[in-house]
Amino acid sequence: MARLTKIALAALALGCIAMPARAIKLGDKGAALHGNIQTDWLFAEDDAAIGAGPFKDKVLSNTYASLSFLSKYVDAGARLEFLEWPLPGYEDAKGWGVPNIYVKAKYKGFELTAGDFYEQFGAGFILRTYEERNIGIDNSIRGGRLKVNAIRGLRLTALGGVQRRYWDWRKSAQVYGADAEASIEDWAPRLAEKGVAWTVGASYVLKHESDEDIIVPGSDYRLNLPKTVGAFDVRTHFQKSNFGVSGEFAWKNQDPSFDNDYTYGRGTAIMLSGNYSRSGLSALVQVKRSENMSYRIQRSVSGISAMLNHMPAFSYQHTYSLPSLYPYGTQYTPGEWAFQGQFAYTFKRGTALGGRYGTKIRLNASYIRGLSFKDGANPADFAYGTNSVPANFFGLGENYYHDYNIQIEKRITKDAQLSFMYMNQLYNKTIVEGHGGDIKSNIFVLEGKFKLSRKVTLRSELQYLTTRQDQKDWAYGLVEVSVLPYLMFTVSDLWNCGDTGLHYYMAGVTGNYKANRLMLSYGRTRKGYNCSGGVCRLVPAQRGFQISYAYSF
Repeated sequence: MARLTKIALAALALGCIAMPARAIKLGDKGAALHGNIQTDWLFAEDDAAIGAGPFKDKVLSNTYASLSFLSKYVDAGARLEFLEWPLPGYEDAKGWGVPNIYVKAKYKGFELTAGDFYEQFGAGFILRTYEERNIGIDNSIRGGRLKVNAIRGLRLTALGGVQRRYWDWRKSAQVYGADAEASIEDWAPRLAEKGVAWTVGASYVLKHESDEDIIVPGSDYRLNLPKTVGAFDVRTHFQKSNFGVSGEFAWKNQDPSFDNDYTYGRGTAIMLSGNYSRSGLSALVQVKRSENMSYRIQRSVSGISAMLNHMPAFSYQHTYSLPSLYPYGTQYTPGEWAFQGQFAYTFKRGTALGGRYGTKIRLNASYIRGLSFKDGANPADFAYGTNSVPANFFGLGENYYHDYNIQIEKRITKDAQLSFMYMNQLYNKTIVEGHGGDIKSNIFVLEGKFKLSRKVTLRSELQYLTTRQDQKDWAYGLVEVSVLPYLMFTVSDLWNCGDTGLHYYMAGVTGNYKANRLMLSYGRTRKGYNCSGGVCRLVPAQRGFQISYAYSF
């Protein structure tokens, strides 16, 4: 009871900043206060059948509150986090305090930030710091940053500091970086007249990390570790009318870490992308090759929170439950070849395939393979302290993942719409999770949306996954009723009908009023991976009553 009281009082105290109905204006110079609060609670129940618990603490909560001041010349802000009894999967983030606070000065194209900030250079190959609460990552940099946008067509950034890892900044390496990006059309008016947008950019990042004792297994040999590791990146993007093409290349110096078994190979990444779009049609083709591109702020610390860079995943980001049951996580080491293509077309109304209301079709393909190494070398055999054998540049290794899917959206009547998806997937569970072999599956999804009245809408989903591996077949059903503009009721069940027979049921209600959002639910959550952009976090199984509240002004 004492802990429940403490959590409630903390949430109430944090909620005090969210009392206004809208941003607070300060004077007539455009200054204002903005704030938000998010608090998620779980009243946990042990459930041995699904592997939930036993829970030492039955009341768990993650709470965040932010307050920011914005004005013409000065911005400032702070975020308070309370995770003294964190939700399952967030145990490493246990604690509370103010991990993010900053002051920013702005004047005539110059912007200077002191404190905590987030930054990304290009696609993030050598630097990306960001916050994504759903996967438990917040690797902000604490230090200083200068941005210059005073020269037409040129944007400059310079920064330095230490990276956050949960509640510890002391052990992190020092990070320094610079980025320049130019818009060529601003310097060549004829390009702008022809509708051309062309940017080029370059980045450099250096981390300085203290030495440590890393001993070669089975010997007394201590590795000579580099105290500084540099990386650079060049990129370009060309867009004309409906067509665009972009490319990016990154290179990283010797960076022995636990990811690559403390070998001394260098890292490279290259990405090419092309896109085309016009009314009713769009197409995207991408290819990426990466090798030994794990860039950690602490060489011997595992986990996504210690990453300084980000390698985007070329796998389709599904929102349906069963297509995302086996999500792919980017393999930083030894690396991967990744291919992705997307095509979308809308058949116009009145045509044979369009019918009365038109028909939308989407085709998506993701294909990811490992690297192949010279002379049949195996990265697992590379010894501590040696130079890893470079991979064959164009060689394809083991199949890591593929996802081929087709989605069709069709409005049947004015008030009814159906969506269908078929997906063929291969998921190499051994590569992504360390065990389990290949899982080959076929997935079918049918979704219906029906407008029952001016304020009431019914949405339903039926999904089925069939496979001979892992836990075999799964079925999923959902019914959702929305009563505009305030309420939404949801009931769902994820059923393993092929092996365990377990049901992961969930029922909830969500209410929205102005800037308030409150969700109440009860049910089971399956143990599995939650991924965003190729970065994954293991979510433990859980059962219980959940409360989620969010407010912003």
